[in-house]
Amino acid sequence: MTARQGKGEVMLSVASKAAARSVLKQSRVFSAQHRRHSPTHRAAGSSPTIQQAITMSSSPSLPSIATKTHGIEKSVWVEFIQLALEVKPLNLGQGFPDFAAPDHVRKALSEAAVSETNFLLNQYTRGFGHPRLVNAISKVYSKVVGREINPMTEVLVTAGAYEALFVSIMGLVNPGDEVIIIEPFFDCYVPQVKLAGGTPVFVPLRPKKTEGVTSSADWVLDPAELAAAFNSKTKAIVVNTPNNPLGKVYKKEELMMIADLCKKYNSVAIMDEVYEWMTYTGQEHCRMATLPGMWDRCITIGSAGKTFSVTGWKIGWAYGPTHLLKGPQVIHQHSVYTCTTPVQEAVAQGFEKELELYGTPECYLESLAVELEVKRDMIVKLLIDAGLNPIVPEGGYFILADVRDIVSKVDIGGDPNERKDFRFVKWLSRNRKLQGIPPSAFYSPEHGDIGENYIRFCFIKEDKNLQKAGEILLALKKDIDEGKV
Repeated sequence: MTARQGKGEVMLSVASKAAARSVLKQSRVFSAQHRRHSPTHRAAGSSPTIQQAITMSSSPSLPSIATKTHGIEKSVWVEFIQLALEVKPLNLGQGFPDFAAPDHVRKALSEAAVSETNFLLNQYTRGFGHPRLVNAISKVYSKVVGREINPMTEVLVTAGAYEALFVSIMGLVNPGDEVIIIEPFFDCYVPQVKLAGGTPVFVPLRPKKTEGVTSSADWVLDPAELAAAFNSKTKAIVVNTPNNPLGKVYKKEELMMIADLCKKYNSVAIMDEVYEWMTYTGQEHCRMATLPGMWDRCITIGSAGKTFSVTGWKIGWAYGPTHLLKGPQVIHQHSVYTCTTPVQEAVAQGFEKELELYGTPECYLESLAVELEVKRDMIVKLLIDAGLNPIVPEGGYFILADVRDIVSKVDIGGDPNERKDFRFVKWLSRNRKLQGIPPSAFYSPEHGDIGENYIRFCFIKEDKNLQKAGEILLALKKDIDEGKV
C-alpha cells in the first residue's frame, strides 16, 4: 500500500465513521421518541450498531423510472377489473362479448395453428402485416373507401387497435405539438399523446338536452369551441366514431367541419373507427378518409377484436397514405415488430369469407349490427323501467344511463375526493353485484363533471345477462321507493 493510498483510505474511514455516527445519533433520537409514543417499543439495545450505521450511510439509492411515466399511471381498467375479481359482480363494464365469435373465424385459427401443409404459419411473418391479411384488408377498405389501397404501403397490421393508436401518435407527434382530443374519449389517447411529448387539447361534445330519454345525436361539438382549439401547433385531432362511450355516429356535416379545420391548419385526422360495422337503423358510418382532400391527411384505425367479436386476439390495423404511415411503421418496427402469424391468417380468412357474403344477411359485418340493435333496444327498456334515463346510442355497443336520481337518494359513501360516478359504480358493484364503468374516466379533469352523472354499460352480452342486469336495477328501484336503502 502506498502512502497516498493509505492516507486516502484513512480519510475515507474517518468520513464513513463520521457519517455513521450521524446516522447512529439520528437513529437513537428516533428510537427514544418511538419508545415514548409506542406501547410496544423495541427492547433496550435494539438501536443500530456502528457497523449497521456505516452500511446505512453508504447504501446507494435505488434507480428511478422515467419521468415521462409520471402522472399517467392510473387506469380505470386496472382498478375496475380488480374490483370485479374481488366482488364477482355481473360484469357489464368491460367491452367484450360473452358469446361465441363466428364459426368460420374460430375454425380458421384452429386450422392455421395445426396446419399440416403450411408449418410456417407458426413462425414469424412480414413485420408490417401478414401478406394474406394486408391483401384482405386492402380489398375490404378499397370497397368501402372507394379507392384502391396498396396493401404493402398503405396498410399496417398492429397488436390491436390500441397499438395502432400508439404507433400513429408516436410516429406523427413531435415534442411541443398539440393534439386535439374530443371528449368523451377512449382513455389511452391522453397518455399516448403525453408519451410522444405532445400536449392534449380537449374539446367536449356537449348535450343539447339532459332530461328524460335522449339520443347520442343530442351530443354535439360547438363549432366556435372546436375552431378555437386549432392553431399552428395542432399536429392532429383524434376522432372516435361511432363513439365509445356515447354511441354517437358523426354525421357527414360534422366530419366536414373537422376536415375543413384540418386542411386549414395542415393537421392530421387520426380516426378511431373500431365500431365501424355497428351502426343502427337510420344511421350510416361516414369515413373521414372519403371526404374531399382528406385521404392524404388521415389515418384510419380498425380492430379485428371488434369486427369479429374476438377481443382476445389483439389484432388491429391502420390504413392511410404512404407518407403518413411511414412514421407509425418505424415505431412498430422497433417495438412490436411483427404480430402473431396464425391469428393474422385467421383474420385474413375471416375477411375473405365476409367479402364473399357481403351484401347478404349471412355477412357478419352486417348481421352483428342487426343482432346488437335488438340488444340495445332491450337494455334501453330495462333502464327506463328501472328509472335510469338512457342516452340511446346510434352505434357501438355501449350505453350511458343517467344516475342523478339514484345518487340523490342513496348514500353511496366512498372517497369524497372521487367523482360521484366512480363512487356509484363501486357502490353498485359491491352492494348490488352489477358492474359498469364511470364515464368521467373518459374526460379531462376540467370536463369530468360532464360525464359524472352517468354510468356506462356494455350490451354485447347474452340476453339472459342483460335481463339479469335489469332485474338488479329494478330491485334497487323498488328498495329506494320503499325506503330500504
